[in-house]
Amino acid sequence: MSRNTYSRASDVSSEEGRVLLDGPDHVSIALTPEAALDLADRLTEHAAIAAGKRREAMVDHRPK
Repeated sequence: MSRNTYSRASDVSSEEGRVLLDGPDHVSIALTPEAALDLADRLTEHAAIAAGKRREAMVDHRPK
């Protein structure tokens, strides 16, 4: 499955005890506060992993 990669973060707001996320390609979801906190933890973890892989790819690993 091909996935688009976006450089702009989704818009997030809260309303009536729900967390609302409006993203690219007309994605619109409503989460409970608990689900939103869980998603935030997962996003933080995998953003750190992806950033580390990007930095690692930029380093020249050949012996000097």
